[in-house]
Amino acid sequence: MLLLISPDGVEEALDCAKAAQHLDIVDVKKPDEGSLGANFPWVIREIREAVPADKPVSATVGDVPYKPGTVAQAALGAVVSGATYIKVGLYGCTTPEQAIDVMRGVVRAVKDHRPDAFVVASGYADAHRVGCVNPLALPDIARRSGSDAAMLDTAVKDGTRLFDHLPPETCEEFVRRAHETGLLAALAGSVRVEDLGALTRIGTDIVGVRGAVCEGGDRNVGRIRPHLVAAFRAEMDRHAAQHTVAVTTAG
Repeated sequence: MLLLISPDGVEEALDCAKAAQHLDIVDVKKPDEGSLGANFPWVIREIREAVPADKPVSATVGDVPYKPGTVAQAALGAVVSGATYIKVGLYGCTTPEQAIDVMRGVVRAVKDHRPDAFVVASGYADAHRVGCVNPLALPDIARRSGSDAAMLDTAVKDGTRLFDHLPPETCEEFVRRAHETGLLAALAGSVRVEDLGALTRIGTDIVGVRGAVCEGGDRNVGRIRPHLVAAFRAEMDRHAAQHTVAVTTAG
């Protein structure tokens, strides 16, 4: 399981760089602009320069409306600025067809510029609260649009978490559908240490966190700290080792 950490600016990215051996992807977002709020192009560039070259930089392009051209340009801006993982929050898409339309434009814009870039179609575990596409539709949306991964986060950051809206069994179905079509499955949404057992068991490929590695567990006012990143990774590794033993024993 890969660990994706989301700093909100260059200073936090430098703290991530101090913990680079404990994380896999540095994700650029702007939390005060939403769950998948987009940061400025120059911030993406500065963070790309701040973290080790072997660590991929991911960038969100926002909780986007159903405006395929606008979103495609935003996604191109992110990849030109140095991101190689491009995440699109399909907030304003109310049907799978709209979501596919948006993601096809993103895939073409991004991969025409950089074929090895990685495009992530992102939906929301609490989609029922904001009226966007059903979470379990995301793997098929990602597949039909040519994206590389399907992701779930939470749209409303009010203290509720991923498993408050979708139980582990439903998240497991999401992961299974993604894997059946050759996609990676990413899960986020106020994920905490206590969620790692379930996330490991259901086969999550990427886990995204911010609050869990911030002071006080607060994604908005807390700051990412290297020792918290290291501690979170240690728990990830512990659960992975336990899961391997359990599977081996059962087999």
